[in-house]
Amino acid sequence: MVSILSIIVSSALIYSAPLVFTALGGTFSERSGTINVGLEGTMVIGAFSSVVFNLTFGDKMGEITPWICLLVAAVIGALFSLIHAVATINLRANHIISGTVLNMMAPALAVFLTRTLYEEKGQTDFIKYSFGKTTIPLLSKLPVLGPIFFKDTSIVAYVAILVSIFCWFVIYKTQFGLRLRSVGENPQAADTLGINVSAMKYAGVLISGVLGGIGGAVMAQSVSLNFSATTIAGQGFIAMAAMIFGKWNPLGAMGAALFFGFAQSLSVIGSYVPGIKNIDPVWLQVAPYFLTILVLMLFIGKAQGPAANGKTYIKSK
Repeated sequence: MVSILSIIVSSALIYSAPLVFTALGGTFSERSGTINVGLEGTMVIGAFSSVVFNLTFGDKMGEITPWICLLVAAVIGALFSLIHAVATINLRANHIISGTVLNMMAPALAVFLTRTLYEEKGQTDFIKYSFGKTTIPLLSKLPVLGPIFFKDTSIVAYVAILVSIFCWFVIYKTQFGLRLRSVGENPQAADTLGINVSAMKYAGVLISGVLGGIGGAVMAQSVSLNFSATTIAGQGFIAMAAMIFGKWNPLGAMGAALFFGFAQSLSVIGSYVPGIKNIDPVWLQVAPYFLTILVLMLFIGKAQGPAANGKTYIKSK
C-alpha cells in the first residue's frame, strides 16, 4: 500500500509543479486587475527557451542546468508578458483579446524557431539534464510518511509549494501586496491615495510572466523532456482554472493545482492504482480537461475575483 501511495504522490507532484507556478502567476496579474488568459502562451515561451538553453549549455553547466534554465525562462516569460502589459495598460486593449493573441503567437513563434534552429525538425532533441526524482535526506527516513512524500519525489514541486506560501505572504502581509490588491479592487481610490496604478499593474503582469515562464520550463524539464508544439497543450488554461478554483488566493490556487496535477497523473499511473486500472486510458487522459470545464461551470459564477479585474483604468484629470 505504501509503495502505491508513493507512486501516486510522486507522479501527482511532478504534474502539479508547472500548474502551481503558473496559477500563482495568474493570481498576481488578476489581483492587479489585469486578466491574463495568455498564461498558455507564456508557458510555451518558457518551455521553449528553457529547452534551448538546456541543450546549448547543458554539457558546460552539468546538473545545475535545469535550475539555471528556470531563471532564463523567468526572464523570457517576463519579456513576453510585457507585450500584454503594454497592450492592456498603455494601449487600453481588451484583456481577453490581448491574451488570446499571445496564445496564438507563442506556439507559432516557438515552432518556427525550433525548425530554424534544429534543421527543420518540428521538435527539439531530448535534454540530458532534467528534474529527475530526488530522495530528501532525513525526511525520507520518517516512518510511513517518509517513503510516501519524500522518497523518489519531485524536489521542484516542493519548491513550488514554498513559493506559494511566500506569494501568500507577499499578497496579504506586505505593503506591496496591499497596494496590488487595492489597484485590482478600486484603482480610482488607489490613485487618490497616491499609488501608481500603472506601475502596480505592470508589476502584476510581469510577475505573472516570470512565474508562467518558470511553469513552462518545469513542464518541459520534468515531463516532456523536449519541446514541441504539444509540450504545453492546455496547461495554461488548467492553471487558470486552478486560480479561479482557488479564489485568487495563492494557497487556494496551489491546492487546486495539486488536485489538477493528480488528475493528469492518473493517465500515467492508472495501471498501478486498484479500482481505476481497468478504465480505458483514453478516459483518464481527458479527465483533467473535463474536470477543468466542470470546475469552471460550477465555480465561475460563485467565485468573485477582484472588482476591477479586466477593466481599463483611465486616469482622471
